[in-house]
Amino acid sequence: MLPAAGVKKTAPAIRQFRSGDPMDEKESNRTWECLKHAIHQIHQHNASSLSFEELYRNAYNLVLHKYGELLYNGVQGVVAEHLKAVAQSCADCPDDRLLEALKSQWDDHKTTMVMIRDILMYMDRNFVSQYKKVPVYEMGLVVFREHVSGHARVRTRLLTLMLENIAAERRGEQVDRILLKHTVNMLVELGVQGKNIYRECFEDQFLDRTRKFYQDESVQYVSQNACSDYLRKAEKRIREEKARVENYLHESTMDQVQELCDEEWILPHYKTLIHMEHSGCAWMFEHDKVQDLERMYILFSRVPQTLKEVQKVMIDSICESGRDILNDPEKVKDPVSFISAILTLKHKYDQFTRESFKDSKDFHLALKQAFESFLNKDTRTAQYLSLFVDDMFRKGLKAMSSDGEIDASLEQVVTVFRFLQDKDVFENFYKQHLARRLLTGRSVSDEAEKAMISKLKSECGHQYTSKLEGMFQDMKLSEDLMKQHRSSFQGLTAAPASSRARGAQPAGAGAGGAVDLKVSVLTSGFWPGPPGAPCELPPEIQDCCSRFETFYLAKHTGRRLYWQPNHGLADIKAILPRSRHELNVTTYQMCILVLFNTHHTLCYKDIQQQTNIPLDELKRHLMSLYVNPKAKILVKCGGDKEKSKEPVDEDQFQVNSAFECKLFRIRVPLVQMKSIPGQEGSTLTRADHGDGVSLGGSDVPATVEEDRKHLVEAVVVRIMKSRKTLEHNQLILEVTKHLTSRFVPSPTLIKQRIEKLIEREYLERSQQDRRVYNYLA
Repeated sequence: MLPAAGVKKTAPAIRQFRSGDPMDEKESNRTWECLKHAIHQIHQHNASSLSFEELYRNAYNLVLHKYGELLYNGVQGVVAEHLKAVAQSCADCPDDRLLEALKSQWDDHKTTMVMIRDILMYMDRNFVSQYKKVPVYEMGLVVFREHVSGHARVRTRLLTLMLENIAAERRGEQVDRILLKHTVNMLVELGVQGKNIYRECFEDQFLDRTRKFYQDESVQYVSQNACSDYLRKAEKRIREEKARVENYLHESTMDQVQELCDEEWILPHYKTLIHMEHSGCAWMFEHDKVQDLERMYILFSRVPQTLKEVQKVMIDSICESGRDILNDPEKVKDPVSFISAILTLKHKYDQFTRESFKDSKDFHLALKQAFESFLNKDTRTAQYLSLFVDDMFRKGLKAMSSDGEIDASLEQVVTVFRFLQDKDVFENFYKQHLARRLLTGRSVSDEAEKAMISKLKSECGHQYTSKLEGMFQDMKLSEDLMKQHRSSFQGLTAAPASSRARGAQPAGAGAGGAVDLKVSVLTSGFWPGPPGAPCELPPEIQDCCSRFETFYLAKHTGRRLYWQPNHGLADIKAILPRSRHELNVTTYQMCILVLFNTHHTLCYKDIQQQTNIPLDELKRHLMSLYVNPKAKILVKCGGDKEKSKEPVDEDQFQVNSAFECKLFRIRVPLVQMKSIPGQEGSTLTRADHGDGVSLGGSDVPATVEEDRKHLVEAVVVRIMKSRKTLEHNQLILEVTKHLTSRFVPSPTLIKQRIEKLIEREYLERSQQDRRVYNYLA
């Protein structure tokens, strides 16, 4: 070993030692002294003057000649002696320089230990592994841990300084993150030989201090700020803690500090935040705070059980808004406004579910549950939805230019339809309205009609829409039939008429005495309502009907036609004293008006006798001709006119000679009457020939109730036929499961139908157990 230039330095002379020569104790001590001197030189940063090859050979010889214990203990002692001096210098260092001093000493210690490890590499590979010693480098870390970082005047101050820096950063002050990261890395690296110095000396105290800080801050903040402000603050603090771990703390702290934030910022206060007055969850729903709800969802998703409370508030908010719609007298009067309000409400909460709650399945389920809850309180929604669809197909679709818009509108309807439990009630009214649209030709788009039926079919199956599809098939066949009829009777004409066979429904348009007859032949099983009562048609109309019947029966032997004038329409020319018009009227109105071609004045009783129209229908259709000021074709000139608008036997009627109207074509709407008992079994009536709506109660229509009885019996028989024997409660569950797609049957209804089936000997009670039923073949 050569001394530095210009400096006289005495050092033990190194004699070339041959590995084959024996080594005595004196030689081993002399060799160790050389190595000890070299380690001192390394600690003094004079390593450049050393020959590492010779030092390695000396260490090799000591280990080879069984002096490994001497070498290992000696190195440990020298390192410990050096680190004691380092520890004292750190202990004497003022607080503002302690972290920098530790950083410098730690970097220096690691560098020197790498050099020492390289010299003693042979000892590490052989002696250390053989005698289960701590490797040289790790031994140096243990000694540093014991004498420097674990020094009584260093350890406590180190922790305090780190925590104070973190607290200052939380207050918004700038701190030396690089220095903190270096200190943390030192604590992590010192965690050797089963020790976790990072956790013992820093992490546990850091988490305790953090919990106390956020505990106090969250309590204070929730008491002084609105919900949205608190959520932003919590979001900011959680983001800061995440960045702190990423920047200079160890990754093992991430999960713990994030869990701590959840426990202090979210878990203790989530109910307070959700139900906070004027800023909580319900207020956010009411005022369309999509972003605030999104922030709440993201934060609360960290503690999933808190989201159940948000879902409850969402359900309550939807139900409350739904009740407001159900109880709004203006909306209840107008089915279109009623359903439009429900669709608006659905769209609003769809946006919350999609944007705020990230299409969460739980929130979709909560939304479905809420809408089903308030929409199924009675059958009103099913009735109004059918009327909404009717209005859409007659008028609403005209404003839509693209197929995409139309399909979106239909999908909205189907969305509400999915919520309905009484789908059979909807079907009942939808059939009536569809029949009216088809028979009057007032549907805007046949393609849209078929698309709607296709969507209903996808939801409820083929059986649900089979009659609706049959109605369209009848109309298509009727068109072909009329072409053939016109070809067979070219040149033959008749007076304007309108009647419906079981089914045929002609709607005529007359011009110059000629008659164009249009007949729709309808299959009785597809079309709603009982057969209409016949009436006395004018002779020229009857002649047209007879010719068509002869033609039809010649093509289809074995069939019978039943004319139904109560569903017909007619266009007739009216030459009045002051004007000429084309009147669009019902068949019954046509029969009444044609009488005035040959009579100046007729009494109510005479009209009834000559037309043979049922009294209820006669009253309604006759009143429509003299009550409506815009279509006052007739005038009542007998009896007490002021007492009642309804006609009585002694009332006289004649053509209104003073009638004037700027329009050439006039449609005469039907007046609205109270619900007519037995008319299609419904609690809701609508003018067959007009836009007005008369709304009744919200009970299930009588025809639907009757259909439900038959359906329940059919399902019970089907189940029992396959199962043979079944217990009462199990049978109730099976029947309910089968019928849920159409309606939800009550256990009472099922029990009643079971009793009827027992009476008719389809089932019997078991002799061993009266609650068990047996199927009788």
